[in-house]
Amino acid sequence: QVQLVESGGGFVLPGGSLTLSCVASGFSFSSYSMSWYRQAPGKGRELVATYFSEGDNIKYENSGSGRFTISRDNAKNTLYLQITNLKLEDTGVYICHGLGVVVGGEWHEYDYWGEGTQVIVSS
Repeated sequence: QVQLVESGGGFVLPGGSLTLSCVASGFSFSSYSMSWYRQAPGKGRELVATYFSEGDNIKYENSGSGRFTISRDNAKNTLYLQITNLKLEDTGVYICHGLGVVVGGEWHEYDYWGEGTQVIVSS
């Protein structure tokens, strides 16, 4: 079955850094565009970054901050999100998402979601 399993969250001091991981199985990971979302307490899901498989293009929703780096290791079926200079507002559940694939020049949309890994930034 399709699975996305996140890890790497936990408690961290403001100003610290974390690298989150998402291990995928049950589908052709290297062909899929993948995204990281986060959900702060009491709020909806917020898109953080997307790594498009076609052309290896990357889009950051807050690219001006420079605090987020999305990457992937297709040999390990793993998507990463590195966060630096963590702030209190970064607290929330970080969720891995399989967006879709391009096959034969056609876009095929999917909605594969992980359960998330919790990040708590606190002093």
